Amino acid sequence: MSAPKDEERQGTLDHFHDAVNMSAGELEKWLGTEQSQEVGQKDGGQESTGHASGRRIVQLLRTREGDLGDDDLAHMRKVSGYVRRHLAQRPDGDVHATRWRHSLMNWGHDPEK
Repeated sequence: MSAPKDEERQGTLDHFHDAVNMSAGELEKWLGTEQSQEVGQKDGGQESTGHASGRRIVQLLRTREGDLGDDDLAHMRKVSGYVRRHLAQRPDGDVHATRWRHSLMNWGHDPEK
């Protein structure tokens, strides 16, 4: 009876790993940069939503799949959706030093990879 639930879980994991193309170490190093901290929406606090998400993504990448809970899977779906929507808004030209790329990198996706 749990097959559809298992398929849904695996789909979430697959989409997340397709969207997140940075390793936990790469993302952690990126999150420590000034460029990382300068982009994204800040909801009244010091840290942007994307930067906080990046810290959570590092944790998710370091967690064994079997230990991931429903909250973890929900965040993985959020990450996959954000990356998909943001990629569709790619600006023209060289994106290397753009806020667009930096924001995506906070969510674990480097479009130059």
